[in-house]
Amino acid sequence: MAAFQINDTVDITDVVCPTTFVKAKVALEELDEGQILSIHMNDGEPVQNVPRSIKEEGHKILKLIDNADGTYDLLVQKVGE
Repeated sequence: MAAFQINDTVDITDVVCPTTFVKAKVALEELDEGQILSIHMNDGEPVQNVPRSIKEEGHKILKLIDNADGTYDLLVQKVGE
């Protein structure tokens, strides 16, 4: 499996929906096109909603990693402006 060059990380484990997506979106806006953001989030609503919302924004979901501790890391590549 190819390793990804992560350009930035945002931890949204301390916030609840819909603020989770807002925080992730703001972090993505800080990146340049093609850069990769790692989003650290809790299981449950964030894992169900954040990837879908980011995809709807037109960004590319690269990988969802189960950390086996109730959290996940979502790798997202920024697409376009």
